[in-house]
Amino acid sequence: MDIVEAWRFLSRHHRGVLVTRKRDGGLQVSPVSPGIDGEGRVIITTRETAYKTKNIRRDPRITLCVFADAFHGSNWIQINGRAEIVSLPEAMEPLIFWYRQVKGEHLNWAEYRQTMEKERRLILRITIESAGPDHKG
Repeated sequence: MDIVEAWRFLSRHHRGVLVTRKRDGGLQVSPVSPGIDGEGRVIITTRETAYKTKNIRRDPRITLCVFADAFHGSNWIQINGRAEIVSLPEAMEPLIFWYRQVKGEHLNWAEYRQTMEKERRLILRITIESAGPDHKG
């Protein structure tokens, strides 16, 4: 699968599982709601205090499995890449962009902004290095 196909899939499907690496080399798995930004990077929101954030600060390599509501069959993709962390205040506009793409319009953007600050939200921005599967097993 080429990266353009992955972008198309990500623009329609927002359920995923993110894999990061723990300090001891083990894997940490997190359910996430990925989107895609205007530059073709995967965007995910999380908190400054989350384990995935700590893991990515130490090792930016990630794997992400994204799937459609029809979970089984060929309705999923795997993305491998490198994540960067965008913290507040720089993260606010990307957080709004993520919300609009994944959830739609918010009823009260001022309230949303306050919640993002209170929860110490950030954006994980992932550069896609490869995507698959390339064939069925």
